[in-house]
Amino acid sequence: MAIQFPADFTWGAATSGPQAEGTFHKKHENIFDYHYHTRPQDFYHYVGPDVASNFYNDYEQDLKLLKQAGVQALRISIQWTRLIDDPEAATVDPAGADYYHRVFATMHELGITPYVNLHHFDLPVALQHRYGGWQSKHVVDLYVKFAQRCFELFSDQVTHWFTFNEPKVIVDGQYLYQFHYPNLVDGKAAVQVAYNLNLASAKAVAAFRKINRQPQATIGTIINLTPVYPASQSAGDLEAARFAELWANDLYLEPAIHGRFPEALVERLKQDHVLWQATPEELAVIAANRIDVLGVNYYHPCRVQAPAVAPDSLQPWLPDIYFDAYELPGRKMNLDKGWEIYPDALYDIAMTIKNRYGNIDWFVAENGIGVADEERFLQNEVVQDDYRIQFMTDHLSFLHQAIEKGANCHGYFVWTGIDCWSWLNAYKNRYGLIRNNLRNQTKSLKKSGYWFCQVAATGHVPDTCSQTEQVAE
Repeated sequence: MAIQFPADFTWGAATSGPQAEGTFHKKHENIFDYHYHTRPQDFYHYVGPDVASNFYNDYEQDLKLLKQAGVQALRISIQWTRLIDDPEAATVDPAGADYYHRVFATMHELGITPYVNLHHFDLPVALQHRYGGWQSKHVVDLYVKFAQRCFELFSDQVTHWFTFNEPKVIVDGQYLYQFHYPNLVDGKAAVQVAYNLNLASAKAVAAFRKINRQPQATIGTIINLTPVYPASQSAGDLEAARFAELWANDLYLEPAIHGRFPEALVERLKQDHVLWQATPEELAVIAANRIDVLGVNYYHPCRVQAPAVAPDSLQPWLPDIYFDAYELPGRKMNLDKGWEIYPDALYDIAMTIKNRYGNIDWFVAENGIGVADEERFLQNEVVQDDYRIQFMTDHLSFLHQAIEKGANCHGYFVWTGIDCWSWLNAYKNRYGLIRNNLRNQTKSLKKSGYWFCQVAATGHVPDTCSQTEQVAE
């Protein structure tokens, strides 16, 4: 059955500076710039962030294309390494500031609302090498200086601010599972980094409260939520799911929304002698500076079972000593990415936010599907990505059910607007509503782009993709 979203529901797309802009005229390297220039073989087909989607040069035309795809709001990020000349003093690079001013001005001219994120996995590599990156509370304070500069420079153009994108991925990628430079495996360091990221977010919120002069402006954070489901109702599986939920989701939701850390998680980390170093003053900052709005990135669920090896075995401390991954028989998969497709979880996320997190104002900040070799679906120069339309339709159906039950969700942002560079995977999987032909950097709407335009214009989601008319030129 077709569904209808409210008239004030926001239809958007999300991307990030390092994944779209390219490194043009950027004086400093972030951790991915450095990783690529030192080990390009780690990246799919040796493709790095140097050009990305060429948004730095093409932003005017790219934004017009996004407008054609029905994008009403665009979530982007300001690169610390582009805006700030000296990270210690937080002096501003005038060329970087001018670039972002021009981008935001163009967005407003086109009627696209900027949703601006301050950190998307792109720590200046000098701070990683000098201080150990997010393990250092000095880096926390340098990030807050950067955030202050952003608020000072762009508050007249931006009213939707976000402190971080997916802090859990910083922890996982850099300190646990080796997919972000410096590719460490250090559970105790990971715990401290998770705390420091929560502290950095709260301190940035505090800076925003002091600097912001726009009554309508808000600040939030963007968390990737992976609802945890036990393999069975056995005591062991339920306990594994309880810890996994604390570690994966509550560790970030609780401080951002309630201003505190989950007691059960704190007790477990304390018993394991890996609890973060914190001060009463820092905890007071976290308690006093909570977010106005939550961005939720959702792609796949987390299914767990009791660990095959007892957690108290002689082994290094890592969070997954308390749970093993579980693969649901008969699950639907995005095989190109290796992720289960389970749209039902978006309803469960919404109910968790409603029932446990005060029904805070929130939106879907990322949702989408990445598919390899999309050129195989190219017909008459348009990618016929019915699978993407179906993916969005299914997730929107469960989101709509949640809104009908009182979930306070105000928008849906697809990942992504234009095919973008995706870290180690580069352009292996394509996510965009808009195709990027990397051979000549020409961009054109996919079938999903025409579909999204219709949905955004009306708020009406057809029940099947077969009802969608292709408006290809």
